[in-house]
Amino acid sequence: MLEIRHFTVENLPDGCVTDAEQPRFAWALESDGQDVSMEQATLKVNGWSTTTKEQVAVPYKGKRLQPFTCYSTRLTVTDNRGQQANAEAAFETGRMDTPWDADWITDGSYKFTEKKVSPRPMTFRKCIALEKKVAKARIYATAMGIYELTLNGEKVGADYFAPGFTSYKTHLQYQTYDVTDKLQSSNELLAEVAGGWAVGSFVFTRQNRVTADRQALLLELRVWYEDGTSQVFGTDESWQVAMDGPVQMADFYDGETYDATVKPEQMNWHNAARENLRCHPRIRAAYGAMVTAHEYMEPVSCTKLADGTLVYDFGQNFAGVIDLHIQGKKGQTITVRHAEILNPDGTLNTAFLRTAKATATYICTEGDQYYSPRFTYMGFRYAAITGAEESEIRVGAWALYSELEQTGSFACSNGMLNRLQQNIVWSAKSNLMDIPTDCPQRDERMGWTGDIAVFAPTACYNFDMSRFLEKWLEDVKAEQLPTGGIPNTVPVQGYGFPATMPVMAIDFWGDACVLVPWAEYQARGDVEILRKMYPAMKKYVNACRFWAGFGFGKNRYIWHTPATLHFGDWVAPDVPKMQQWQARSKWTATASLKNTSGLLARIARILGENGDAEHYQVLSDKVADAYVSVFTDGNGKMKEEFQTAYVLPLYFGMFPEKVRRQAADNLARLVEAGDWCIGTGFPGTPYILFALADNGHLEEAYRMLLNIKCPSWLYEVRMGATTIWERWDGLDENGVCPIGDDGTDLMISYNHYASGAVGAFFYQRILGLEPEQPGYKTFRLCPKPGGGLTWAKGSLRTPYGVIHTQWAIRNGEFALEVQVPVGTRCTLTLPDGSTRTCDSGQYAYSCKI
Repeated sequence: MLEIRHFTVENLPDGCVTDAEQPRFAWALESDGQDVSMEQATLKVNGWSTTTKEQVAVPYKGKRLQPFTCYSTRLTVTDNRGQQANAEAAFETGRMDTPWDADWITDGSYKFTEKKVSPRPMTFRKCIALEKKVAKARIYATAMGIYELTLNGEKVGADYFAPGFTSYKTHLQYQTYDVTDKLQSSNELLAEVAGGWAVGSFVFTRQNRVTADRQALLLELRVWYEDGTSQVFGTDESWQVAMDGPVQMADFYDGETYDATVKPEQMNWHNAARENLRCHPRIRAAYGAMVTAHEYMEPVSCTKLADGTLVYDFGQNFAGVIDLHIQGKKGQTITVRHAEILNPDGTLNTAFLRTAKATATYICTEGDQYYSPRFTYMGFRYAAITGAEESEIRVGAWALYSELEQTGSFACSNGMLNRLQQNIVWSAKSNLMDIPTDCPQRDERMGWTGDIAVFAPTACYNFDMSRFLEKWLEDVKAEQLPTGGIPNTVPVQGYGFPATMPVMAIDFWGDACVLVPWAEYQARGDVEILRKMYPAMKKYVNACRFWAGFGFGKNRYIWHTPATLHFGDWVAPDVPKMQQWQARSKWTATASLKNTSGLLARIARILGENGDAEHYQVLSDKVADAYVSVFTDGNGKMKEEFQTAYVLPLYFGMFPEKVRRQAADNLARLVEAGDWCIGTGFPGTPYILFALADNGHLEEAYRMLLNIKCPSWLYEVRMGATTIWERWDGLDENGVCPIGDDGTDLMISYNHYASGAVGAFFYQRILGLEPEQPGYKTFRLCPKPGGGLTWAKGSLRTPYGVIHTQWAIRNGEFALEVQVPVGTRCTLTLPDGSTRTCDSGQYAYSCKI
């Protein structure tokens, strides 16, 4: 039987509201037969029909779609056996640039002048009477700040932090909420708007008012009646606003203060005023992955300290908000503080939060009540509560992260590796918070480009990153300077020189504009992401070439601008100081230029830009030759040895074939001399196991992966980590953080996904799963067992369907099973070197090992 699975519009299986003129459709297939493939598919939308052999990102090309309209899509698929399957999907168009029948409104009397804090939240109110029967009703809303809507006392939508974080000066999202069933004859619509990223304090320098001087709201309630008429209720000066609502303080770093004794009738309501914004972004229907609540977390223990403080341990480090059910007395104040680790005396360690207070304060009304913050989030494992007895509260928490489907799974016979995989996934969840952040707890939570640049391949194995990354890459394009440089954090939102280095081409961090779309293209197969990013990639690589071009002879291809303008081998554990990490920038930057120019050549070829492809390939080859000529003795030995200096040229294919093995031998020698411990920083860590395993040192790669001494991945696991640490030595053997004054201002996060980039090795080498064609239309399966592992299994939902694979070793025999999705082909290589080609279906093979 042939079945259609995961039929999506704009990468959403349901609930799509889009302003795209040519929305994209995609679908996967399932069949219980062998060697099944799609013969053709017929797609019908809005009177338009197309027959195609494609399944990924099939664009609508019919007559112009109309705004505010629901459309039905019918799909009929025929396979090579003559079987057919049918499916339907619905989507809705949003405003599609229709002028707003509403004004930006604010509290005209509010002058927000304080520094390094967030503004007091505003509450807007409108009473709306309806006299006809409603057929359809939608709210279209956005804000400068972050907002939440309540209609007739009920929260509207499931989003947190709407409208989301974008490069506000260029584009802003709006949300669409179906309120057809929520409207009554008499209605009260409330909108609470906090400062968020646009107005509130952000970045560790605590900049505020970056985009706007104060909060503002833009909203339409559009009602279509059963008699065929319609009506729009838009924000204007007839709306009321108050500054003394129950949410008294809301800040991403400091937390939230909520006074439940404040009632709407007591608030100082007055008419709103029109607001003239400082910027005029294009406002589009939400196109990213909004933040929502996911796992409900329950504490595993509660400890009462001598001063009465209750310390709850959730057993898992995560990003989210506390959830309290309280039996309280009016005026009772309950305070919740958050931290990732404890001090030796059992109190919360908040030193590493720096200026972030990470505190939720709740002032009770009388009786049973509930509280969970809505305008902030914390990164924490532990919550310390004062102001209540344990018998008066029931404590839980919600994990918050973007609405991402987990598409990959991995497990094996080593329990510590399984915990490491869970740590990687949890750190990703904690930092995929509308933008890819560095950490969720301290006064940062910024979109550091270097972190996602190295982590993107692992992220794309574990999650469907399509909407999330497409949105963020729009910000990358918007923030790129005319000179080609990519800011170190995107969106920039108040972060810049002199708090950071000047914006110029900066290796690995700026590389995100090439590495991230390439990882997404490999995972999903939609070439449009490359086409959209291609101009930005060219500008960036050209800027890199400029900055690397000072010198003579082959030194014209060695990037040797001052080390303070680079991050170098960031947080490499074999040297203790920030300046020493940066001092390795000649090696990291030069290797980066080879890699990005080489990838750009491949991308140019895919896009038919053959002249560019030749130009950038020549550049890539010359940079590789310069690296080997300047930095090595010509026989595979670095003149100045450290792990990353070998890893990058080995992984990026920079050594001539005749000396590549010697270089790998030298890397293995360094690793062994280092007792199998990690010595790489951000640039080298994703690739070191590949550099070893793919060059004759598979067992050395496994010894490094399975090492439990510091610094190593499994040392963190052994020390009880439930997420990935920013620094390999985050805790010593006694459970105490040894980080001192190393120039980083106590920079230690225990929830930082960058080093979790090792997760790609789990899928690509332990399972052996890699795409041959983008999107896994064809893929290879070449497992590399080692390290004493006796079995491994995993799955990956690709655009064409789910790949399942598992292998086991018993009595000297290697046995493998694989499920190949409909319409795809797998090239399978067993450990004995034998090769099979498998079309769709289920297969089992074995060999001696």
